[in-house]
Amino acid sequence: MQGEAVDKASSSSMHFRDSKRKVDYVLAYHYRKRLAQHPPGVGSVEPMRRAASLALVSNGRTRKGCAEPQWQDGAHHAPQEQPGEEVIELSPLDALEEEKQLQREEYERRLVEAGLEIERDPENKSQGLSFVRIHAPWQVLSREAELLKIKVPTKKMYEITEEGGILKTLNEIWCKLTEPLQPRVPQPENTNMKILFYPFSREKIYLYNIKDKDTFFDNATRSRIVREILKRTSTKARNSMGISTLIASNVYDAAYPLHDGEYEGQNDDMNERKLLYEEWARYGAFYKFQPIDLIRKYFGDKIGLYFAWLGLYTEFLIPSSVVGIIVFLYGCITIESDIPSKEMCDQRNAFTMCPLCDKFCDYWNLSSACTTARASHLFDNPATVFFAIFMALWATMFLEQWKRLQMRLSYFWDLTGLEEEEEHPRPEYETKLLEKKLRNKKMTTKNPNEDEKEKLTWSDRVPGYAANFGLILFMILLTFSAVFGVMVYRITTAAALSFSTNATTRSNVRVTVTATAVIINLVVILILDEIYGAVAKWLTEIEVPKTEKTFEERLILKAFLLKFVNSYAPIFYVAFFKGRFIGRPGHYVYVFDGYRMEECAPGGCLMELCIQLSIIMLGKQLIQNNLFEIGIPKIKKLFRKIKDERTEQKEMDPNQSKDRQQWVLDYTLEPFTGLTPEYMEMIIQFGFVTLFVASFPLAPLFALLNNIIEVRLDAKKFVTELRRPDTVRAKDIGIWYDILNGIGKFSVIINAFVIAVTSDFIPRLMYQYVYSQNGTMHGFINHTLSYFNVSHLKAGTQPENSLFAQDVLFCRFKDYREPPWSQNQYEFSKQYWAVLSARLAFVILFQNLVMFLSVVVDWMIPDIPKDISEQIKNEKSVLVEFFLKEEHEKLKLIESFMARDNQKHKSGAKGRRSRAASFSQCNRSQKGSFASFSSQHTEV
Repeated sequence: MQGEAVDKASSSSMHFRDSKRKVDYVLAYHYRKRLAQHPPGVGSVEPMRRAASLALVSNGRTRKGCAEPQWQDGAHHAPQEQPGEEVIELSPLDALEEEKQLQREEYERRLVEAGLEIERDPENKSQGLSFVRIHAPWQVLSREAELLKIKVPTKKMYEITEEGGILKTLNEIWCKLTEPLQPRVPQPENTNMKILFYPFSREKIYLYNIKDKDTFFDNATRSRIVREILKRTSTKARNSMGISTLIASNVYDAAYPLHDGEYEGQNDDMNERKLLYEEWARYGAFYKFQPIDLIRKYFGDKIGLYFAWLGLYTEFLIPSSVVGIIVFLYGCITIESDIPSKEMCDQRNAFTMCPLCDKFCDYWNLSSACTTARASHLFDNPATVFFAIFMALWATMFLEQWKRLQMRLSYFWDLTGLEEEEEHPRPEYETKLLEKKLRNKKMTTKNPNEDEKEKLTWSDRVPGYAANFGLILFMILLTFSAVFGVMVYRITTAAALSFSTNATTRSNVRVTVTATAVIINLVVILILDEIYGAVAKWLTEIEVPKTEKTFEERLILKAFLLKFVNSYAPIFYVAFFKGRFIGRPGHYVYVFDGYRMEECAPGGCLMELCIQLSIIMLGKQLIQNNLFEIGIPKIKKLFRKIKDERTEQKEMDPNQSKDRQQWVLDYTLEPFTGLTPEYMEMIIQFGFVTLFVASFPLAPLFALLNNIIEVRLDAKKFVTELRRPDTVRAKDIGIWYDILNGIGKFSVIINAFVIAVTSDFIPRLMYQYVYSQNGTMHGFINHTLSYFNVSHLKAGTQPENSLFAQDVLFCRFKDYREPPWSQNQYEFSKQYWAVLSARLAFVILFQNLVMFLSVVVDWMIPDIPKDISEQIKNEKSVLVEFFLKEEHEKLKLIESFMARDNQKHKSGAKGRRSRAASFSQCNRSQKGSFASFSSQHTEV
């Protein structure tokens, strides 16, 4: 018997106890019974009332033999005091629990009044976790589907006309080549046919292909309908509006739809969740395409669009990675033929450089920086300029292609013409509005109509806006302070290591300082990222946005601003500020009275920018995006499991099945909090790929490798680690597209300045075509180095115990300045102003050229594919024809019924006339007989 009960429980893990009605939504809450006990011998109504709690409720009716609902005897009327019963005052904790219980009873009663059917767990322990299961019958589903204008399949199917010619042939070849990469998920029998969808209407029920009312609306649509009812159902207590308010006030712990069963196990039952896990959410399926249609069907349009965008972005990283590798290999191949690197490494040139620090640093030969110069050529070469232009056009093409794919998905997912749904106010907004109403109670009593129109104005939000402005400014200054702190660390550490007596330590000062400073930067960025995420959420909450959409948009903007500044501030410093304001020998710029501002390496700052960018990018991806995403949810799940087990170990129910139900398994999962973190990490990565790609051509390759893992990591998280999200209708990715577009435009300017200011591309170009005597790069290093008379060094800054010969009269430093024998000694030379003008001209030319090419690409690629625009027009005409045909058949049916009715009416009228005639004849004969009888009688 026990085995049969377990089998029955497992088979009905998605249904009510009757194994017929499907569980569409679940409410979970923790309950705790009264601590106060009655004295011995005194009866208590409450425990009896709790024990006789209702197990099944169906549209407000109870089955025969079941107890009445709890709310019918306890929601509004307190138990009356009986003779011999002692009234005990409740403790504050008991009173709070009693208030929550009453709110739950009232809320569930109103859900039943709305037409939903409810099943509750009996509260047979002193405290524990309990669930309320909700089922929506056909009447509720059809009513709400009509109100929400949910598009459902009709009886009509029409053929999709495909483009012929070479495009069709190429598409067929591509499909055959990629057949092993396609996920094995159910596909439509005829892919050339599309079902016509139309908003549900009960008056036009004959239009829809309804084979079974229980399966006509899929699970995602059913849960969406129930969620809308939960959101708009209110209770009188504390003027709460919807389930969000009740969860915020801890009346309920959670509200969620169920997953479609287990995703792994020995059972042969295949559900959509298990199919998604096997074909999409496993790391072993990394080489397969994503089943976007199934993802959208299971998780909804919003999540489906995210994974479609992520998939397209990952695919677009493939060509950019290939080009980046080619640029890097070009630098490796041409490193031996690079004349400036050869000149720097040639010890015969003997460029004696000025000391890197005061007093403790000696003169040094430029040839000692040979390794840095050769490494810089890998990323600072003519191919870098081409790659920067290519990536700017790549970003434009990616966004244009996404608009086309988004339009295609909107057509096939029937999102075209999707109207914005009216959103319910957030609980925090309602609470703030209630506080305002209470403050203005005297005014509202005078004008009762004003209570309905009252809302929060800008004056109510002024404190929130002021706090936002002040704290965001403070956080940005905090980020700059962190960058300045790392800069001070560089300077002081470099000075301290220069004092070392170990020759190896002194020779590796720059490498040691750079590596440790980048790691410190990475740790600071990771810590501030977490802080800024929490701060952005808190700042958005004190603004009190009215709807969830407004809240999400404002949160995204704040979080992006703070995280953008945090992630890129160290990189901006190295790219555009380091080594720009150091002064010159004899007149250096000092910080903290004795520490010189740090300089770039002899090969320039581009190599250091590459190191900074690569370590921060890879560190964020490996630590923050992967380890945090895997580790933190598992830790939270473990803590929740331990907490629930401790609560349940106190009182074990012997009748409880060992196989836990689906709603219990889903409760242990992490709640879904939105797509903002997923989009944010990809947007920051998109910035690393586009903004400074001129300094690190391998960035797209590392982003591609990360995203191959990221897609499966996100997929596994959604399928196995998170509760099933509520399906949300969305026709685009919202504000994220605007952010991507802004980054794409900003990257053009940034890369122009990186090439012009940070790299040596412009000085080399100027030397080869303006200053070189033979049109080659021979003599470039000597041209970029200025002379300084060592006798002009300030007292106390000369090197002590110099290993160089005593006859060092002049040292060299990298800058365009007049020599000591000039009248304007150490002033900026004409070459400096010529190179500066060329830099600015290049920025303007590069920016306008790339912007023009981007506009051309944008113009050449239409936002809506031609076949989709034609199909949309065709679908409208098919819809009109289908309506006319169905209405015509309906009229014919009505006319046939009317004709039958008329025939029946006529035949009935003839029958009545014949019966009337026979009756009249009979009547006349009777009258005749009576007459004859009377006459006979008289005659007699």
